[in-house]
Amino acid sequence: MLSLLADRGLLKGKRIAIDATTLEANAAMRAIVRRDTGESYEEFLRGLAKASGMATPTREDLARLDRKRKKRMSNQEWKSPADGDARIAKMKDGRTHLAHKAEHAVDLDTGAVVAVTLEGADQGDTTTLDATLSEAGMAVAELVGREAELQPDDKPKVNGIEELVTDKGYHSGAVVKRVKSYEVRSYIPEKQQRGRRNWQGKAEEQQAVYQNRRRVRGEYGKSLLRRRGELVERSFAHCYETGGMRRTHLRGHQNILKRQLIHVGAFNLSLILRKLMGAGTPREWSNRRGLLLLLAYFLLKLREGRNRPCRGQISRSRARYLASPRSRLRRLPCRNLAPYTTGC
Repeated sequence: MLSLLADRGLLKGKRIAIDATTLEANAAMRAIVRRDTGESYEEFLRGLAKASGMATPTREDLARLDRKRKKRMSNQEWKSPADGDARIAKMKDGRTHLAHKAEHAVDLDTGAVVAVTLEGADQGDTTTLDATLSEAGMAVAELVGREAELQPDDKPKVNGIEELVTDKGYHSGAVVKRVKSYEVRSYIPEKQQRGRRNWQGKAEEQQAVYQNRRRVRGEYGKSLLRRRGELVERSFAHCYETGGMRRTHLRGHQNILKRQLIHVGAFNLSLILRKLMGAGTPREWSNRRGLLLLLAYFLLKLREGRNRPCRGQISRSRARYLASPRSRLRRLPCRNLAPYTTGC
């Protein structure tokens, strides 16, 4: 699919934006078990209640005891027996659920999804960035080699990754330093710092952070951040919201990733359809067809109106014929439509 995009000029590879979202797992929180003993959450609470002196605790006692505990859930202590790859995480709407983390690398010039990865929902953005960036880099490098082999004399359409754009969740001194070592310019907004940072013994990291800050505050950096919010969120909406994959129906990262690749491939195919036919989705094509029918209807009505003569366009000979007694005799008698009349 990426090679088809590259052949049609829909993939540049120079500017890449990365962002992540959470997918609800096909597993229930009520069914989680402990990793060490295998007991369920209710059995664990009953053990705590008996240890605190409750011989026969009720459900209300267990709920009250659970609310008093400081840290109730941990991925190091609990797991799902149905989906071992699912992790306890907070969703976008604030709910706590078993989930997975999907990460997209999107071309900022065309909106095409270059790479997609699936990680555990408990992994931070700074941890998963390198894997997604390397996947995108390998995909772009493969396209560059393919283009050089097929069209050695033409101007290259696909270039290597030169700029990386993310949100502030990916910012850290170590990440910015690593991205600079990849010879990629980063545009990562910083989190608000409470105090002054100590740069002692971190000269290279300090230089990378200051250079990134200067690029982000420029007009070009702000335009890239606006475009990132538009294109990356659009891929999430098409693949997971409209595509019905916000809650997964499969289990295991390998199975879910296969389904992800199908959704992402369909999204990239819509870019080709939009370039060829002007509509990238069946809904938009249906809307275009309705507009075409409406336009044809208005053109037909306009043509009928032009062919119908008005009073000013009736010739004198036609007017004389209509006014003659012979034409009056040929006229049909008018029907009396009034129900209660004496007639005339």
